[in-house]
Order: sequence, then structure tokens, then C-alpha cells
Amino acid sequence: MMTIHLTETANALVASDNGLLAMDESNPTCNKRFAAHGIPQTEERRRAYRELIVTSPELSECISGVILYDETIRQQLTDGTPFAKSLDALGISPGIKVDTGAKNLAGHPGEKITEGLDGLRERLAEYAQMGARFAKWRAVIAINDSLPSRACIEANAHSLARYAALCQEAGLVPVVEPEVIMDGSHSLKRCAEVTQEVLRTVFDQLCDQGVSLEAMILKPNMILPGLLCPEQPSLDEVADATVNCLLRTVPAAVPGIAFLSGGQSPELASARLRAINIGGKSRAPWALTFSFARAIQQPALELWNGNDSNVNEAQQELLHRARCNQAARQGKRETEMERVST
Repeated sequence: MMTIHLTETANALVASDNGLLAMDESNPTCNKRFAAHGIPQTEERRRAYRELIVTSPELSECISGVILYDETIRQQLTDGTPFAKSLDALGISPGIKVDTGAKNLAGHPGEKITEGLDGLRERLAEYAQMGARFAKWRAVIAINDSLPSRACIEANAHSLARYAALCQEAGLVPVVEPEVIMDGSHSLKRCAEVTQEVLRTVFDQLCDQGVSLEAMILKPNMILPGLLCPEQPSLDEVADATVNCLLRTVPAAVPGIAFLSGGQSPELASARLRAINIGGKSRAPWALTFSFARAIQQPALELWNGNDSNVNEAQQELLHRARCNQAARQGKRETEMERVST
């Protein structure tokens, strides 16, 4: 019965052309973004900003799940309603980031291992009691001509699989996020090679740990060259490389693939998601959706700027970006998407 429930939740998260909104930034990351705009870096300002997001009118029409942070799931709206409960009342599934961050991988300079397995079973049980229905764990994979090492890939894949098994034991759908990061000058081809190796290793480990593939969501990077690569591909080239990589590595049993934005601009992330759906939806056995953070939030944050009189305007911008990504899932073009060359 538990597996059936988890499968239903996983399918609901990727249904109806909706996607996920990640507002799971750690406090230091959130404070850094606030500081860039002169916003006070306090718990109350973080709470106010997150209330702006979860109370945005009509958000449930394009967002099926919101990923929270430990501080956020313990916070409340001004009227005293816990964030998780308010999301649930809107028909949006509350989720929770459960890893404790990427740390240096001993013996492997330039590479990271994500930590947080210690005590995870107990934390997952607490989050489930607080209303969470799914969880997220991010692995960070650096890439260049010699990285990543097999040790880094295997260590992160094993951690992702153990996390996913613990989630399903606790009644939560695991969002599995192995991110090959965009930093560097690597080519589109190199990103495809590395992502393919990473995903194959991750799914080997998931199967070894007994994770139900029907009851999970994959959150991968798109296949992209490094930000410093002199050759930047077209939207169609990115879409083709991404879909081909996933077809070679991701089992059909997985209900959905929710792409991370990975530092792309809001418009470019939406445009690439649109191209992926146009070129890949007919070939893909899984839903192709989004799980964006900055690519949805950043324009709204800039409009809000810590000033409560700007809440309504910021919420409208947040909703606009969410709707752009919903339209991208449908293969439709929105005005802002047309600014990106195809």
C-alpha cells in the first residue's frame, strides 16, 4: 500500500503540465542573495519573502510541489498557519530538502560529496509529521577534462540511493538530484558523456538499494556546455543532446524528469525546456517538467527588494515565470521566451 501511495504522489507531482518550485535555499545562500539587494539578512525577512512565494495567487495552477528548507518548514504565515499546511490547503504538495550540503571529498581535490545521511531516518519521520510529502537531495558533480573521478561519481550515487531508500521507507517520494554543474569551459559533448556516466551509476545504485523507480522523481541537469565554453549550442542542439542522454540512461518506470535550472537565466531555462518538450515529448516515456529555483524566483526577489509594499507586483512576476515554464512544458511560446534566439 505504501508503494501505491508513493507512486500516486510521484505522478501527481509531474501531472497537468505543472512543475516544482524550489525555495530550499540554505540560510547562508538566501542571506547572500538578500545582501546583493540590500535586504536585511534576518529570519523575519526570510520568512516574509517565503510567505510572498507561498501565498502568490493562482500558484497552484502551474506549481504542483514546493521544496522547503528546514527553517522554512518550521515557519508560519502571518496568520499563524504553517507553510506546509498552507501549501497543502492550496493543493500544492510540500517537499523538503534533507541533505546538509556538499563538502570536499577527501583525497579528491576539486570534488564534492553531499552529506546528511547520519540521523536522516529520524529527520524524515519528523518532516513527514510536519506535512512533507516528498524530499530532495542534491549531489554536485564538477566537470573538466579529467573530472569527475569514478570515486566521486560512485560515492555520490551511493548516497543518493541510500537517501532515496530511506525516503520511501518514511513514506516520502525522493527527488534524486545528481547535478553536473555548468562551471567551466567543457563542451556540450563532454557534458553528455559525464551526465550519461553519472546517471547510469545512480540508477545502478538505486536498484541495488531496492528503490522503487515508479515512486521517485529524477532532477537532472540539462546537457549544456560550460559557461566559459566558446561554442554555445542552439536550443534544438541542447534539446537533442538532453533527450538522447536521458533515453540512454533513465528507465521508463520513472514517472517524471524535473530539470534543474543550474544558474541559467529565467528566459533561457524556459526556452530550453520548451525545446526539450517539442523535440522529446513524443519519444520520452516520462514527463519532462521543471524544478526551478532562481529561474522562477529571481525576478520576483528583485521586484520585492525587501519592501512589503511591493509584494503584489513581485507575486505577479513570480506567477508569470511559473506560467512561462508551464507553457514550455506544453511546447508553447510565451512573449519572454521569444527574446531568446532559436
